[in-house]
Amino acid sequence: MSETPDSADALRLARLAEGWAEAIVSDDPQRIAAFMADEWVIVSDSGIDTREKFLSLVESGALTHSAMDLRTEPRIRVYGDTAVVTGRVTNTAHYQGERYDADEWTTDVFVRRQGRWLCVLSHITPAAPG
Repeated sequence: MSETPDSADALRLARLAEGWAEAIVSDDPQRIAAFMADEWVIVSDSGIDTREKFLSLVESGALTHSAMDLRTEPRIRVYGDTAVVTGRVTNTAHYQGERYDADEWTTDVFVRRQGRWLCVLSHITPAAPG
């Protein structure tokens, strides 16, 4: 039951991914939160972090981003009211004053609620060098 990548939902989700990247660089917790469901979590090499923890780090200024660039066209698959968006992203983050440059593969799982797509899970994996 996968829709084709050029479907209306897939186009909306591609734009949503771009908007979310812009929101991350804005360092505005409310703008970032608009893309997340209440139960959103991020999975990385350090484990699972909640929406509340992520947004509190942004709000406090402990976590900022000066760049977030989508390096590939996202691979989008829609399964009814659930969608999976995968792509490669480079970003520059500052965490507690230290700069971190990352090249990562990201997978975001979205659910459609009351006509809006909200992310429930983000998973990041470092890209292999080369």
